[in-house]
Amino acid sequence: MKVLVLYATKHGATENCAKLLAEALEGNVALCNIKKEKVDATSYDKIIIGGSIYAGSIQKEIKNFCAVNEELLKGKKTGYFICGMTEGEKGKDQLKAAFSSELLNNASAMDNFGAEVILSKMGFFERTIIKKVAKLEKDYSNILKENIKEFAKAMNEA
Repeated sequence: MKVLVLYATKHGATENCAKLLAEALEGNVALCNIKKEKVDATSYDKIIIGGSIYAGSIQKEIKNFCAVNEELLKGKKTGYFICGMTEGEKGKDQLKAAFSSELLNNASAMDNFGAEVILSKMGFFERTIIKKVAKLEKDYSNILKENIKEFAKAMNEA
């Protein structure tokens, strides 16, 4: 079973979550940062796509990939995840906004894996905005490892 974990990351939190997920998945797993490399997804049996939420939106590379490959994705076992600071119903709403309902309706798994904010990895303006909007004065980490574990379980059973 060939599994693709395709992700986009801005400061590394989504990449860390994608790696944790890949370790828990069964089969021949390939990781691909869509911001750094292109991938032909046609040869994979399962495709998992994730990205981080900034200002309510997922990265444009993820949106574009999903739009261009929507028919391919509908014919595969798929999973979708986001990394974001908003949990609960608002987090679910962000997930629904990040991916089309057609893709999510066909998904074997979907979830929010939490967030991590390392202020030193951000530029001055981004750091200032994050501090003000998120009311952070220091680094923040809330990676939801249990969500990653349950997501992997669902994908392994799909």
